Amino acid sequence: MNPVRLLGAGTLAVATTFGLIFTMHQLIAANMGAPEETEQFKVADVVMPDQSIETQFNTAKPVKPEDPEVPPPDMPEPDFEEQVIDGGINISAPKAGGGVKLSGFSFGEGDYLPIVKVQPQYPRRALQRGMEGYVIVEYTVTTNGSVRDPIVIEAFTLNGKPTTVFNRAALKSALKYKYKPRVVDGKPTEVPNVRTKISFNMAKD
Repeated sequence: MNPVRLLGAGTLAVATTFGLIFTMHQLIAANMGAPEETEQFKVADVVMPDQSIETQFNTAKPVKPEDPEVPPPDMPEPDFEEQVIDGGINISAPKAGGGVKLSGFSFGEGDYLPIVKVQPQYPRRALQRGMEGYVIVEYTVTTNGSVRDPIVIEAFTLNGKPTTVFNRAALKSALKYKYKPRVVDGKPTEVPNVRTKISFNMAKD
């Protein structure tokens, strides 16, 4: 090996080692030094105001407002009219006010007799629209005087237009009818195809 190159490499190694040692010494000296003084800022003290908590056990109830003295609007009272088509029995009822009407007609022996006629409730939609009309209902009078299988045969307004607005009220009313049953040879007998006309008319002042 060339002595000159070996000597040069050794010199460079020694110089590098001393350089690293010097650098480390400077870094350690810098970290060991006292920190620089910085300007301090004083934060203002936060003071909460004194608060008192009151607990109330007896609280007065609010005064109920008085109801306005305004009378409710007058609703038109419907007229109810029934006419039994089959059998030639005509029944006219006054303005609907009660719920049940008793019939006091006299019939020949053995004929069925209407005893209780329940007035239908005037449909709200028809009242709001001012509609009037009639419904013809057909049903069977049973042996115990009740009504069975009511159906609507026709239903029209007073101006002749078909309508279904009165059908439900008419059928519900017919199911509550009560009859003295027809008696044949001492036995009660069903009477089919009994037709009743139920008219829905507004009360006139």
